[in-house]
This record gives sequence, C-alpha cells and structure tokens, in this order.
Amino acid sequence: PIPAPPTSQRSFPGGWRACSRSGFAAMAVYKFKEIQTIPPAKQLVDIVLSKTNRKTPTIVHPGFKITRIRNFYMRKVKFCQTTYGEKFGKILEDFPKIDDIHPFYADLCNVLYDRDHYKLALGQVNATKKIIDSIAKDYVKMMKFADSLYKCKMLKRAALGRMCTSVKKLAGSLSYLEEVRQHLGRLPSINPATRTLILTGYPNVGKSSFMNIVTNANVDVQPYAFTTKSLFIGHLDYNYVRWQVIDTPGILDHPLEDRNTIEMTAITALAHLPAAVLYFVDISEMCGYPLPQQVALFHSIKPLFRNRPLLILLNKTDLRKLSELSDEEKQLLDSMKDGSDEGVHFFETSCATKTGVDAARSKACDLLLEKRVEQKVKQGKAETLKNRLHVVGKAPPASRPPCIPDSVRNAKDGGDAAMGGNADGGEMLEKERMDLLGGAGVYSVDLWKRAQLEDPSWKYDVVPEIMDGHNIADCVDPDIDRTLAMLEKEEELLLKEAGLRDDDEVLREFSKTQSVLDELHSRMRQKRLEARLAKNKNHAPTLRKGRKKAKDVEEKLEAQGKDGSKVRARSAAKKVRGRSLLGKRKRDATADGGEEAGRAGSAARAASARSKSRMKGLPSEAAAQTIEKQRRKRMRLHEKQGKKGEADRHIPDLKPKHLYSGKRGIGKTDRR
Repeated sequence: PIPAPPTSQRSFPGGWRACSRSGFAAMAVYKFKEIQTIPPAKQLVDIVLSKTNRKTPTIVHPGFKITRIRNFYMRKVKFCQTTYGEKFGKILEDFPKIDDIHPFYADLCNVLYDRDHYKLALGQVNATKKIIDSIAKDYVKMMKFADSLYKCKMLKRAALGRMCTSVKKLAGSLSYLEEVRQHLGRLPSINPATRTLILTGYPNVGKSSFMNIVTNANVDVQPYAFTTKSLFIGHLDYNYVRWQVIDTPGILDHPLEDRNTIEMTAITALAHLPAAVLYFVDISEMCGYPLPQQVALFHSIKPLFRNRPLLILLNKTDLRKLSELSDEEKQLLDSMKDGSDEGVHFFETSCATKTGVDAARSKACDLLLEKRVEQKVKQGKAETLKNRLHVVGKAPPASRPPCIPDSVRNAKDGGDAAMGGNADGGEMLEKERMDLLGGAGVYSVDLWKRAQLEDPSWKYDVVPEIMDGHNIADCVDPDIDRTLAMLEKEEELLLKEAGLRDDDEVLREFSKTQSVLDELHSRMRQKRLEARLAKNKNHAPTLRKGRKKAKDVEEKLEAQGKDGSKVRARSAAKKVRGRSLLGKRKRDATADGGEEAGRAGSAARAASARSKSRMKGLPSEAAAQTIEKQRRKRMRLHEKQGKKGEADRHIPDLKPKHLYSGKRGIGKTDRR
C-alpha cells in the first residue's frame, strides 16, 4: 500500500528537479502536481467513443458512392485511434521515467510505489497504444476492399470493439497509476541540488521540535513514536541564502531488509542527498529507547554519513544533564567519534528551552558551506568563474586627496554666505547648524537660503496666499502680458465682425433674397399639391374591349329563328342603369305596359333596393356617393399595387421544419 504523505507542507519554489545519472548535467523540472487525472478504463472508453461520435459525421446512405461510404467509416476508425493515442501519450509523457530522473527520486519511487510495478504499468499503457494503432491499421486496410455499406459498418464496429476491449484490460494499471498520481501530487518538493540539512535518529528524540524552531514549517509533534511518517520539508535563511531542512521519520536498529516503507524513506534521503547530517541522541532516554540502542543505530547507518558534515545533537538536556551520565554512557558517546574521516561535532541542545539550537544550526550550515565550496574548487568550477571576472593588478595610490569641484571651491573662496563653513574650513552641515542654534524642535531649516531669484532681496518677502478673495497661485503667470494682448486683439476682431453684420445694405440684400426664396417655395408647394390631386391619372389607360352592336346581335338571332327584340330591351335597361353610380332609374316613358316595360320596371326596382341598402345610416344621397367613391378608390389602389387586404389570412412559419429537423450530412454543421 502507498503511505499517506503529509498534507501540510511547504513546497520548494523551484519545483521538482531531476537530472540524468551521468554527471546530472541536464537539469529538468518535474511538476508532479500538474499530471492530469487518469480516468478508469470504462470511463475512458465512454469518453473516447462519445468524442468520436461528436467530432465525425453521422449521416450516410446506401445510395452514396462506395468510396464515400468507405471514407465515412475509415474516418471514424482513424479518429478513435488518434484519440486513444493522445490520451495514452499524455500519460506516458507526464509520468517521470525512473531511469532518467535523479537517483533520490528513483529510489523514493521504488520505496513508495515499487519500481517494477510502476514500470510494468507504464509499459502496459505503451503496449496498448501500439496494439490500438495496429488494430486501426488492419481494419482500415480491410475497409478499402468492402463493397457495401453493411460490410463497412461491421468492420467499423469490429475495430472500435477490439480497441475498447484492449483498453478495458488496462483497468488495473490505470487505477494504479491514478493512485500514484494522487500520491505524487501530495509529496513535498525536494530540491536535491540545494543546501540541505537532514535530521535523523530514533523516533521521538526531538527532530520535529528542532525543525519547528529553526524553520517556518509546522510539523506535528506528539509524545509517542513515529509521529512523523514521511519526509517533511522546511526552509530557513542563513548567511543571506536559502537552506532546506528535511525531517525524516524515525529509524529503528534492525537489518535493512526488515525496515518498512516509512524507515526506507529516511534511508533514501540519507543515501542520495549531499547534505549536512544532524543525528539526534536522547540522553534522557524519555523516547523509550536506551542510549546503547541509539549508539548502535548510529554505527549501523554510519556508512551513509561518509563525505558529509556530521553533527551529533545530545538533545533533551533540560531533563538530564550531560554531567549526570555514567562513565559507561560517556564512553558510548565517545565511541561515536571513532572511525570517522572528518570531525564529529557534539552539541548539547534542548528544544524545550531552545538552548544550543541556534549554535547547532549555524555550525551545520557553516560546515556544509565549506564542503560545497571545496567540492566546487576540486571540480574546477572556480576556474570558470574566474574567467568571467576582471581583476585589476595595479595597486591603489598611497595618497588619495579629496576631489572638490571648481565651482564649489570658488564659492568657498568667494565667501558665499550659503557656503559658510565650520572651524575646519569645510561647509557647515545642517545638522551641525541645528546643534549650534538650539537643537531639534528649536532650529528651523532655512528653505529659501539657496533660492535663485533675479533680486536676492526677494528671498524672504512674505507671499500672501489669498488676496481679494482669490488664490494667488491661480493668478501667477509669467506670460500674463502676452495672453492679455491676445485676448484684447481677439475681442477687437469680434467687434468688427458684429459691425459688418448690422450694415443696412447687407440687410436689404438679405430681404430681397428671402422674398425670392419664399416665392420659389410657394411654387414647389403648388406643384406638389397638383401632383397629389392628379395621382389617379398617372397610370396607363385601360383599353376597352371590342363590343358587338345590338343591331348585329338582333339580326343574327332573327336569322336563327329567335326573337331579337329582347336584346334591344335589355341593352336599353343597361344604359339607363349605367348613367349614374347611385342614381335612380327613370320610369319608362312608354304608354303601353308590355313585356319590355315589365322587365325595365323590375330592373329599376332592383336598383332602387340597392340604393336604399346603401343609404342606411347616411344623412343624404351626396354622402352615400362620396363614401362609395372613396371605397372604390381604395380598392383600385389595392388592385393596382397587388397588396393583400384585411381578409387575406396568413400564418407565418418562423422555424421551417425542413431547416430545423433531421441529422447532419457530411460537412453540414451550420444547422446545429
């Protein structure tokens, strides 16, 4: 199982750094917190298939050309393959490669995640990516020989199904990699190349308390063992540089293969980080482990301290003094110095009273700084630095007199009051003048002493701020005379222009022009009115249809053996009816009341009935005629312009169905 890392950590501002094993020359920054979330296998399949359906065309018909149908389904297979490739490629790119990162990160990943399991999971992802590519390649090749829509569709279904089956087999690897991603995001940011102090020792000996004192970290401190279960990072500033402090979990004295994951994280940090080691010893034995066991642990992990500055902190001296130890215990402590290539420094500290904490921190930082400088000199880095610096070989002169500008010297020789000096011949400073004239609070600084005016006697004139109700600063203008002259000239020009406007001759000419314009406007209004009145005449005349004469029709009917006199009586009735729009027909003047008179009488009665129906609600015949004229006139306009009338019902269709229904065709995306 992956141990839970600390949740409250101070992240290093530089981020994760990794480098190659050979010389660590190519430094790279690993940002583990930016690795994207890995979905489960089933969810990944749904994501890819949904994207394939959304991003590719969805309309195909058997009537299409076979080449078009093949391209339709080949596009879906290739798009699905590309999407899977992008997902898996992003996973392989984001996760760090064990063989290419810093050895500290490599061993830490081995301890926390099991190197073999980690590499196997990434290898399966890479193999699945290649399998999907080969599946798409094979089915696209077979689809080129399909001769019907059904075959193309079945090949597409088979290709996408085999891809999804291969992805579902990755369920275990993807869930494992998601756990690793979450754990990497919570790990502290450790920079293996910076100045580092490592705190190590038995559990509950005071490492976390020491770290909380010297850094700005906030590590949990409890009175029981293994409170710290992973690496904690803190930072401090010493000698104007940034230092990194690592609090490691407690280590027990047993063989390496028996140590658990928590202890192995501390061993990994001690093995790979070039840092100063602070080994804590609880001489009060309040941690629950006797002093001989703590010394035995020191000797068992002593090979990890080689070529590193080493400090042994005898902690909790507030509970038990060093002088209270027995001779045997003192010999055990002295045995910790044996066999060390470099000197081992002992410090008596107490995190409760903070005694000796600053001294131990300063000594550890100084020793590590000396060690780092010595290594850089041995590696030749100091020589490359010297090549970028230019050191002057000429020695400075023995006597270096002061350089006084000529203007200052002339002012002093001329006895300038402002340059009045002190007893030594130099200029008296304002502070000296203040002490001489009463000190602070009594002496007032002369701000006008060096003012440069045309007349030096103006320096100390009293300048009023308000005069006659006006602010003096608003009225101070060096160009006020020139501005006043310009304003006066402008005013004079305005007066002359006003005089030109009032000339009698100009007024007379304007009145003549105005009368001509009035007459012209009157004519224009007259023309506009005439055109409006003659509007009905401004159209082409309607040609009359050719009519047959009543005499010809009567002769034709008589030749056929029919009575033609009825045509004459009917035409006479039409003539009488058409003399007026609404006028009453005159009574027939014939004395005899024959059949013709009867027909004429019935026609007259019908016209009289229509006239009475139109007269309902109107005062007179003239009003009825006026209304009828207006109605016919409006109807003519409607007929002429082809406009729809009140009775023409129309229901508009704002969303035509043929534009807003159905599925998309190939390349048709403007209707969605």
